[in-house]
Amino acid sequence: MKALVHTAPYIMEYRDWDMPEVGPEDLLIRVRACAICGSDIKGYSGKTGRRQPPIIMGHEAAGDVVQLGSAVQNFRIGDRVGFDSTIYCLRCANCLKGHYNLCLNRRVVGVSEGSYRQHGAMAEYMAVPWWIAVRLPDNLSHEQAALIETVSIGVHAANRTPLKLNDSVVIVGAGAVGLVTLQAVKLKGAGKVVITDLSEGRLALAGQLGADVCITADTPDLVSALLQIVGEAGADASFEAVGIQETIDTALAVTRTGGSVTLIGNVAPRVEFGLQAIVTGELNLYGVCASNGEYADCLQLVATGRINVEPLISAHARLEDGQQVFDELYHHAGDNIRTVFIL
Repeated sequence: MKALVHTAPYIMEYRDWDMPEVGPEDLLIRVRACAICGSDIKGYSGKTGRRQPPIIMGHEAAGDVVQLGSAVQNFRIGDRVGFDSTIYCLRCANCLKGHYNLCLNRRVVGVSEGSYRQHGAMAEYMAVPWWIAVRLPDNLSHEQAALIETVSIGVHAANRTPLKLNDSVVIVGAGAVGLVTLQAVKLKGAGKVVITDLSEGRLALAGQLGADVCITADTPDLVSALLQIVGEAGADASFEAVGIQETIDTALAVTRTGGSVTLIGNVAPRVEFGLQAIVTGELNLYGVCASNGEYADCLQLVATGRINVEPLISAHARLEDGQQVFDELYHHAGDNIRTVFIL
């Protein structure tokens, strides 16, 4: 088969690759669409440690079932499917408690971080356990389905956060995850939702997707400006969808005493917290790791139009042009949200 293989920092090779092995519990999927996540773009630089070459990246994808393992349940050849990015075992202590995203034997599609290598979907074929896959409804395209994994992260973040009806929310970061988090908290009943980002183009899109107020992150004294919008006491909840010191500081500073701060972004390996403000303000901090069994529900949210992914698809590309596409996104991403490879 043909695959786009990350073979060295900043190098993506379109080349022949061995077909995936298909275990008894696996589906062999002919990939039809695969989106490029921001973590893939950062990973190809070699700086994150989570895309150690050689690795076929890609964890946001959909395709068609072309082969069934002997123990597969509930699927047929020809089924159109999407799938979660987390491969969980269903057998460990955490899985048995329903914490699938915290599986003790967890592997992530398209990731190699030292202890494992799990090739992903930037290839003609890939194999995944049948239980992480979901059949697509007829009205959902492969490229729309490729965005379901991203949707599931935003929905999981909203599910993790104790929001009440009409609570005020600040979202820091209007990338793909921030934009689906925006839609998820609106569905959960949030009141005023404010979003901030450096990109005016992304903020314009956030306004189209339901944000009540959009404010550029380079606004002088951003925290004061945000507090003027949500009220001097601060927002009931904030969501940080970038993952660097400055944006985390903003999320903490705009959250009211006793409020919730949900951390989704994961760029900087370490950040500092003002411990006194967290302790005396009794802030609730929530970490978000992928999603936890929400994938199938998210598929229905998209299929029924309650979450809109179409505006998040900024461009289409061919897998054979992968080197050029990655170079451009790494150096000049601009307002791009998601580029989708069509296979």
